[in-house]
Amino acid sequence: MVDTFSIPTDIHPTKVESLPEGLEVTWPATPPHVSLYPWSWLRENSYDPPLASESSLTERAEEKILWGSRIRESPPTVTYEEVMRDDAGVLRWLKKIDQFGFCFIEGIPPTPEDTEALCRRIAFIRETQYGGFWDFTADMKHGDTAYTNLALKAHTDNTYFTDPSGLQLFHLLSHTEGKGGQTLLVDGFYVASILKELNPEAYDILTRVRVPAHAAGDGKWFYKPGPSSAGYPLLTLDPRTKELVQVRYNNDDRSVVNGLAGSQVEEWYDALRAWNKCLTSHDSEYWVQLSPGTAVVVDNYRVLHGRSAFTGKRRMCGAYIGADEFRSRLRVLQELERRNASGSSEDTHVRDVWHPEL
Repeated sequence: MVDTFSIPTDIHPTKVESLPEGLEVTWPATPPHVSLYPWSWLRENSYDPPLASESSLTERAEEKILWGSRIRESPPTVTYEEVMRDDAGVLRWLKKIDQFGFCFIEGIPPTPEDTEALCRRIAFIRETQYGGFWDFTADMKHGDTAYTNLALKAHTDNTYFTDPSGLQLFHLLSHTEGKGGQTLLVDGFYVASILKELNPEAYDILTRVRVPAHAAGDGKWFYKPGPSSAGYPLLTLDPRTKELVQVRYNNDDRSVVNGLAGSQVEEWYDALRAWNKCLTSHDSEYWVQLSPGTAVVVDNYRVLHGRSAFTGKRRMCGAYIGADEFRSRLRVLQELERRNASGSSEDTHVRDVWHPEL
């Protein structure tokens, strides 16, 4: 390891040479230390002058495909068999989640054990106050509306966490002696794009105003996002590119919005109404009836979910997976795909120091 604090602040190279593969710099040391900086790395990381374009900052990510209600005609789908067979199937699954923000998985044996095994093809399951892997009915076990038969409006989960869960998987195991319980999916990025076009002032307000949230339905827990209790904006933007990277919205978990000046209160409520109008339009809402054997996984940073009210006994199972674990698994499998495509025999566990994402 290099102790960077031991490097003199007035250090100067003894030799600099331009080579086809990069810039070779010789540093004073005994013996002399030679560094070779690839041209591609220098372009991406130059700060004087800055050379990386805004598009290059995000070009490594898959293109996001925004969608409205017409996604019902051809929703992203994979099969349980292909995902469980090999990592190539997992990669196809994760790419669809990354692009669309959700994906169906068909052909799952309708058991908790097989559903949990499916979740673990991505990563380990995230534990929360609801446990790890869930298998539940409408019994109000955790003092949360998810454990009722009430209708739930479109929302993201864990707005009361500092770091909300990244993915959420649902599998309806059975529904007997009743009806209803349709699943609602809404692309928050699509809704935000419509709002930005129709009402840019409202969009701007929702990217700036912090919204407090809480989870206090169970006497054993009282969650509020930290490090302060001010919460986070409904829409979070990348600080460099200003692109939307997260939607955080659950109107039923919202606390008192008390950090606004008097002149801002009505503006914020007007912006929230504008958001809700776009969110609940027929063009935005995708309704689907889940059935045993078909699960859906949603990107909780992008796609909002809800359900219609239902009667009878409805048994659901599923889990949360962390956003970092999802992204890590996707990156590793994409690296492996690139190596296989190039015929490289490099050690998959060793990354070059010039890796573009390091």
